[in-house]
Amino acid sequence: MTPPGWCLTVHVALGASNGLGGRCRISGVTSHIRAVFFDLYDTLIGFDPPREVIQGRAMGTQGLTSDKDGIDAGYAMADSLMAEQTAQAPLSALTAEAQSDFFARYEQLILRGAGHDVDLQTAGDVWRAVRRQEYGFALYPDVTPALDSLRADGYVIGVITNMSRPGEDVAETMGFRDSVDFTLSSMDVGASKPDPQMFRAALSRAGVDPIQAVHVGDQLETDIDGARAAGLNPVLIDRHSAATDYDDCPRITTLEEFPAVLKALRISPGE
Repeated sequence: MTPPGWCLTVHVALGASNGLGGRCRISGVTSHIRAVFFDLYDTLIGFDPPREVIQGRAMGTQGLTSDKDGIDAGYAMADSLMAEQTAQAPLSALTAEAQSDFFARYEQLILRGAGHDVDLQTAGDVWRAVRRQEYGFALYPDVTPALDSLRADGYVIGVITNMSRPGEDVAETMGFRDSVDFTLSSMDVGASKPDPQMFRAALSRAGVDPIQAVHVGDQLETDIDGARAAGLNPVLIDRHSAATDYDDCPRITTLEEFPAVLKALRISPGE
């Protein structure tokens, strides 16, 4: 589930399958990787309780059944809609009425994935039931060990989020401030992924060239395509197995798998 106001992150020539999620078109790596950037939602943090629990409760208010696989499939479709919207204009730029209409369509896609074709009025009712619930966000268990290990190895670590809050406030609230070097939000930069301006701002903060940076994220359009267009090396993190056939860059399902990506590229700070 993409939070309201959020948008809700190694491109090298290996040619054949690299054992990290398929074939990787990675070309011309001539510099050591010095920085690793991460998307926020569904990369570092997730809903607490999980999104399938929140959705299941909301769907129950309309007599609709749910299961995790169906909800995951629905979110894959809904998040594509979110990416399309973000590429046109951030949600924060929409009127309250336009935002309400958008999230009705967003929820309609989630419900479709769960096997329910409903009208926009019903979808809107389910979304409002989602919003009425109490929920928070929590770091995935693999996040802090991964971030701390990367920093110990000498990488500059940044977080890039389309959240409409100051990035450092996000890092403090979510509990990862001490594990990263900086956090940049759409509010900080005045742009949203996939706008190259977001990635350039992170590169500037890290003091590296695009080819020296990796961006890890869960969204194909905003994270993977956006990073690649800005010249960075993208890595897809697919925690919900929504893109099992994707092979245009390395694909991982947990951050525990990420060191193998760097090892496969045979690059490390100072090497």
